[in-house]
Amino acid sequence: MIGFVRPRIMEMDEEKAVIRIRLRRRTKNHLGSMYFGTLAVGADLAGAIHSIYFTGGKGMSMSFKSMHAEFLRRAEGDVFFESNDGKVIREMIDESRQSGERINRMVHVKAKNENGEEVAIFHMEISIKMKLP
Repeated sequence: MIGFVRPRIMEMDEEKAVIRIRLRRRTKNHLGSMYFGTLAVGADLAGAIHSIYFTGGKGMSMSFKSMHAEFLRRAEGDVFFESNDGKVIREMIDESRQSGERINRMVHVKAKNENGEEVAIFHMEISIKMKLP
């Protein structure tokens, strides 16, 4: 699914991640706006990419436990998914490495159109467990 929508990382640092998904034939529904599933893929990536950024994807088990989405307006153009929870993810990884336990926290993703207007807000519970060395 991720490969199908062809997301692009627009910005990435220890705090912030911005993912862009273009509105095109593959991502557009019958109303001319972005599919719900495409919006979910963007939120998934923006919310979880810091876990890979900090670990390289090695020795980690990551999943989502829950997701709440608020759709504010139709996404009738490219959408930018922004997460500013890099610090939260980093703390989860460190805590799991020390305790050996699975850590669950909420992360938040804002989806904005090309004009910077919010089209959706996602609240997702992420679950991370690091393997002990």
